[in-house]
Order: sequence, then C-alpha cells, then structure tokens
Amino acid sequence: MNYYMQSTSKDFIPNFQPSQIVCLEYENTCLYAAVIQILTQRKMCWVRPLLLKIFISENKSENYQDNSDKSTLWDLREGADLVWPICLFREAIDTEFIPLLTELELLDSQEKDLQVSHQKLRHFIRNVWQAYSDIFPVVEN
Repeated sequence: MNYYMQSTSKDFIPNFQPSQIVCLEYENTCLYAAVIQILTQRKMCWVRPLLLKIFISENKSENYQDNSDKSTLWDLREGADLVWPICLFREAIDTEFIPLLTELELLDSQEKDLQVSHQKLRHFIRNVWQAYSDIFPVVEN
C-alpha cells in the first residue's frame, strides 16, 4: 500500500487543480497523469495518463531525487482518460516529473510502442483496482 493511501482516508479530497500533475503509486509502478477535472461530489478525479514508470527492482527509492534505480518509461499520452478515486493520487513533485518527461521525449520510436504501453497501463489499472476494490463506487443496475 502506498504512503499516500496510508496517510489519508477515502473521504479526503485533495485540492488538485486542472493541469496539475499527479501520481498514483502501486508496488513498483508510478502512473503520472494530468488532472482534467475534480468530481468533488463523487470523490473522483478525471485524469489524462502521461507516462508509466516501472521500476525494474521492487526496491524503489522513496527519494524521488535519486535516479539510480533502474526503471522503464512507457508513453501513455495517446491513450484514454481515467476517472478514478481521488484518494489514490498524490501531487507529483516537479523535480520528480520533469526529468521523466524529458527522458520520455528522448525515446526513439521503437521504444514508444503504444500497444505495449497501453497493455502495461491496463495491467497496472487492473492490479490497483483489485488491491483497492473497497474504495471504488459500486454501480447498481
């Protein structure tokens, strides 16, 4: 369970702003996304995924300044938006995100395989949903 989820309740509504970069962490993966809109009454956040950072080792550093851990970046900028519980997200730190965006821009076209990127995102989303299924709204017919 990530630090953000441990330190907040599912009723907490962060004060995110449109275009702000947020992060959803789970296990060895970080999803970075831009906020589109906060759905306050539903306690949900509409976000546009930007990139997925998958750490090769499970021992991800808690210090975002430390880039010594090996990781892989996946470009998600051409994909679909998400509407997810806002309590899963935390504010991304500029010094954490900007180097990743720069690194993403430097990837050649072979490394920007959109199909694989979106498979990685679907896998991540499924794992997060299963881990935190109790905070997702139940839709009744």
